[in-house]
Amino acid sequence: MANYDDAPFEIHVHGDVPLRADVSYEQLQEALKPLWKYAGAKSLADGAESSYEEEPGIKFDAHEHLLTMCWTVQGDENFRQSLDEMCMSLNELADQGAAIEVTFYDSEFDEEEAEPEAESRDDFVMLFVGPTPAAIMQVQRDLLVEDVVNVMERHFDGSELSGIVAEIDKLFAQRFDALVSSLEIGKPPRGTGGPGGGHGGRRPRHLH
Repeated sequence: MANYDDAPFEIHVHGDVPLRADVSYEQLQEALKPLWKYAGAKSLADGAESSYEEEPGIKFDAHEHLLTMCWTVQGDENFRQSLDEMCMSLNELADQGAAIEVTFYDSEFDEEEAEPEAESRDDFVMLFVGPTPAAIMQVQRDLLVEDVVNVMERHFDGSELSGIVAEIDKLFAQRFDALVSSLEIGKPPRGTGGPGGGHGGRRPRHLH
């Protein structure tokens, strides 16, 4: 149970995951067990509420076949293990690729009282789930294109950036080909790299 007052982090999990039409509440409860169990709950219904009342928490829309997460828990670095287990389970239930943002807010860091050279232990991790590696790569590709275009449109017109987008597509095609090759029987696995958590300035809390 990680819901204790002196937890070093407030951890916010945020994302929408489209689910297969045949996914039941019971299957989803089992897939999300690493999250609600970490929060000290006995079921998904018991653990779905966020630490903050203004956040919707963990919601399952059975009509839209959609899992929505905007949920905060008190915890430690070991929460990352729960996230890994959750992603493995959600891959089995996902209908298409999706991104899940996880922000670790340093509970003990006070910007106003801290020394000028002091840094918070805030961290931000982007996780990806999906039914296939191709579906996950598609989400990664779309997010990267969006980020790159947003930055470059400060200097160039959008119509000038088709070559940049084509190069990004080429990189993902190479990565996918390498992954397919590594899965072929009789060939040794080849490393294909992977997404890493980004570090930057302190992110605004609860700003989505």
